[in-house]
Amino acid sequence: MPRYLIERTYAPAGDLHADTDWAPRCRARIASDAAHGVIWLHSYVTPDRRRSFCIADGPSPEAIRAAADAAGLPVDRISEVRVLDPYFLP
Repeated sequence: MPRYLIERTYAPAGDLHADTDWAPRCRARIASDAAHGVIWLHSYVTPDRRRSFCIADGPSPEAIRAAADAAGLPVDRISEVRVLDPYFLP
């Protein structure tokens, strides 16, 4: 299954700034992703919490976007990526 980097930008007082319990929100996102055949692997968030970079496996960019739309998440860009791990270089 292809792997994707999903870039997101949030409003200044947007989703990542909410003072909330993240566990239920993450479970809802996982369920939304699963309904579209997407597996969220992990995310990176900038210190100002305005941008995130998520890594996910999915059948297509369209499935990634549909899962994000269903979860109410913004999507700026979706790029197919491959792992390049320096620990496995000869």
